[in-house]
Amino acid sequence: MKSKYKKVELASINEFIDFKKKHNKIKYLDVILGDLSGIIRGKRIPISDADKIFKSGVQFCYSTFLLDTSGYCPDAEGRGFTDGDPDANYYPVKNTLSLIPWHKDSIAQVLITIQDESRYSSIMDPRNVLAKVWDDFSKLKLYPRVAFELEFYLIKRRSKLDENPAPPTSKRNKRQAEGTQVYGMSELDDFYDFLEEINKFCKIQNIPASTASSEFAPGQFEINLNSTTDLLKAADDSVLLRRLIKETAIKHGYEATFLSKPYLNEAGSGMHLHLSLYDEKNNNVFSKNKLKNKNLLYAIGGLQKTMFESMAIFAPNINSYRRFLPDQFVPVNSSWGPNNRSVAFRIPVSQDEATRIEHRVAGAEANAYLVLSSILSGIMHGLRNKIIPDKPRIDNACDNPDKNMPLNITDALALLENSKVMNKYLTKEYIKIYVDLKRKEQESFNSEISNTELKWYLNL
Repeated sequence: MKSKYKKVELASINEFIDFKKKHNKIKYLDVILGDLSGIIRGKRIPISDADKIFKSGVQFCYSTFLLDTSGYCPDAEGRGFTDGDPDANYYPVKNTLSLIPWHKDSIAQVLITIQDESRYSSIMDPRNVLAKVWDDFSKLKLYPRVAFELEFYLIKRRSKLDENPAPPTSKRNKRQAEGTQVYGMSELDDFYDFLEEINKFCKIQNIPASTASSEFAPGQFEINLNSTTDLLKAADDSVLLRRLIKETAIKHGYEATFLSKPYLNEAGSGMHLHLSLYDEKNNNVFSKNKLKNKNLLYAIGGLQKTMFESMAIFAPNINSYRRFLPDQFVPVNSSWGPNNRSVAFRIPVSQDEATRIEHRVAGAEANAYLVLSSILSGIMHGLRNKIIPDKPRIDNACDNPDKNMPLNITDALALLENSKVMNKYLTKEYIKIYVDLKRKEQESFNSEISNTELKWYLNL
């Protein structure tokens, strides 16, 4: 099976045979994908039946990628109930076969992607959205190198899904995490066994995790992924790392959440992306003259122009917008600048050859494939139209919140729907379905009677 997207490489039957020989005690193979909300979905197949997946694929409905965060199919643009919920062919992705090290049994996993045009476009799969945008970007003869950083909260295991989150208790000192100790080494040691097992499991699954650090709130951590020029693998690793962290947390008696703002009065969790560009001779085209570099300026100019219309992707649910507050190291406008964490687009301190943009807008729960697709689209728009950004900020950019920045999902979806740039690169078909799905998710959310609503109004 050959992919229509030249960047997508599929696993061969020989890859599976070699893997099975190396790991001859495997009982099952999990064929998995990360859906629109980052929730892992899939099927568990006896290893004796798994070879057919590498020959002829496996059938899942298209709507697997069109579920809302609750797991419900909202029939976005008539995809689901209206069309009879048809199946698509999914195929395993090359080099994603790995063991599941946290499971009590010997189980492997492989990532799958839609490669099917029998009824609908395979653009339904966000991985293929990124593959398409990457193909478009390649026409510039420029080659991105990217690295994701993921923040998350470790929380006490809940007895019910609607239970309020609480910081975890360290098994080392038997105390509940509290206070703000950014980069605190004691906080890392308090949860050393958990973090160390994440490192161990990442090596087993070929996820290139590097630095771990404690963040600005109790139980909040950040794990960085190494940079790569393989953009699909970068996003794959981000999706798979989320699963790995959540499963490892359960193994250690905790839960992990990538929700942007689980605590109203604590720092939010973000998905930061570092990006640099290289030419055909492997030279970093951002490196010369840094803040006066035309390629760097055009890239930032494009990101500024497209930031607000991409917000529904960077902040995909009602909670995501609670993160955007002044003086929280979160952008409240489309500013940029060197070595400044109050801006949206930061130029970190580095050697010239490592000059890069740190995109600081997306929430931790955002879809990595779509986040990277939107960022690449903005940069393409800037480079092709030679868009000049405003002046860089070296002061506190949070002093000037932009009133035009959408701070709720309703306004953000309207901007995305009408975005010429996103409709061009992510396709009109995908934007239309994404917007309809998220609007229906919001309608469903608003139909619920919350505890606050009862607390305020039940005595009337």
